[in-house]
Amino acid sequence: MQLDLYVNTLGRHLKQRFPHRVRKLSVDGAFTCPNRDGTIGRGGCTFCNVDSFVKPHQQSLGVAEQLEQRKAEMKHKDIGYLAYFQAYTSTYAEIEYLQGMYQQALEDPSVVGLCIGTRPDCVPEQVLNLLADYQQQGKEVWLELGLQTAHDDTLKRINRGHGLAEFSDTVAKAKALNLQVCAHLILGLPGEGPEHYMQTLQQVLALDVDGIKLHPLHVVEGSIMAKAYRAGRIQLMSQDEYVEQAIRLIQHTPPEVVYHRVAAEARKPLLVAPDWCEQRWPPITAIAKGLAATGVQGSRYCSE
Repeated sequence: MQLDLYVNTLGRHLKQRFPHRVRKLSVDGAFTCPNRDGTIGRGGCTFCNVDSFVKPHQQSLGVAEQLEQRKAEMKHKDIGYLAYFQAYTSTYAEIEYLQGMYQQALEDPSVVGLCIGTRPDCVPEQVLNLLADYQQQGKEVWLELGLQTAHDDTLKRINRGHGLAEFSDTVAKAKALNLQVCAHLILGLPGEGPEHYMQTLQQVLALDVDGIKLHPLHVVEGSIMAKAYRAGRIQLMSQDEYVEQAIRLIQHTPPEVVYHRVAAEARKPLLVAPDWCEQRWPPITAIAKGLAATGVQGSRYCSE
């Protein structure tokens, strides 16, 4: 089933914005993370291993080369692209370096904008101003902030190194510049259940975010959680449980908010568990079917 019949997906948003197809292309700017290099902490978030979503050897290529390589993989060639700086903290560098990285992508005539994945405590005003300037030039710009949960006790438990306050502050500054903000949220974090997910959704909606990206918690090799999972200290959601909660959150989200993703996948052998996260289409199809049967995005937004 086609998800964008029931959800305001990024694909639907881009169709309304551009006269042609637009796809995201992930590029690696060789960034690191302050939660790994000792600035904030070491070891990183307990769920993180960047290799689970970055192609092998991608860092050895320049931005332009990465884009050409990824475009060659696309089935449709007559389309535009968003350069997605995804790996680690893609605003964690000097402003001159960031400008050089982003500009390399935007110099490609087929690149119509940027998606910048980062932490909410690593977005100084210089970076916000730079992104706002690109947006004023007519580029599609999304600031993607990893929050994961609005609960500070959980953020501490997973070693995020920041709290809800930093996220709220950065969103307010970005919105003051009319930047589009997407919040990354994870369902199934240790110690959390349906009431936590709904509270997190309500917190980010209250901040007037423009987009949401939902992920189920999955365990990957090289993460701290992999050891905890093998020791039996972490329980993971089944696909049915995740689908049920994703549907519930989507139905309680205003129709104008853009869902960038409602599922995630990781490649074997890096994926430890759950096995259903190796493919993202089965849960997406189940979410679409559930929404078709019980109500589309926003159908329960004003009911409670």
